[in-house]
Amino acid sequence: MDVYTTEEQQVEVIKSWWKENGVSVLAGTVIGLASLFGWRYYNQYQQAQMEGASQSYNQVLELLASNKDADFKQTLQFVAANKGSAYADLASLQLASAAVKAGKLDLAIEQLTLVTDTGDESVRPIALLRLARVLSDAGKADDALAQLAKLSADGFTAQIAEVRGDILLKQGNTNAARDAYQAAADAGGLQTSQELKMKMDNLALPAVVTGEAPDA
Repeated sequence: MDVYTTEEQQVEVIKSWWKENGVSVLAGTVIGLASLFGWRYYNQYQQAQMEGASQSYNQVLELLASNKDADFKQTLQFVAANKGSAYADLASLQLASAAVKAGKLDLAIEQLTLVTDTGDESVRPIALLRLARVLSDAGKADDALAQLAKLSADGFTAQIAEVRGDILLKQGNTNAARDAYQAAADAGGLQTSQELKMKMDNLALPAVVTGEAPDA
């Protein structure tokens, strides 16, 4: 025999269940729909934000090509407005490059330091290598070497050693520079840097001349 023998009993059970649970069911439905539409709105908003940032970033690149101080300021505003985004990291790197060309090493150091401190992990090694070079160009070789000592990212061993060699050579420490270049080569640097072989050749030890006459 069925548990509910009449349709009236079934209806009464449904009414009783709805009276007890109807509010929570409606609330759950409303919350679910709100979450669904809220998520869609959030995704649309995020997409719009990304597209806007992308357009602004392209404008930043065009502005930086002129190397004007006013355009540097606009790029700084873009970096501040998009802090924490990949576009901000890339803009800082581009701004640093333009600043070096314009002889504004302090601005370049500021932007590269910003990326090394707060940028995404994927771009920090690149920013740190550039920062070391700019610090060296600014006459701060010890600071440059200290920055390199912080970097131990996989895949950058050869680049780190080569940049260290460049800094040491600029300091006049030829032997240490030669060792650094050799370390870069041992880490596969000759496959990624066309200049490394030339640097090593320039530091090659000259042949020892004994003054003895060659054998007849």
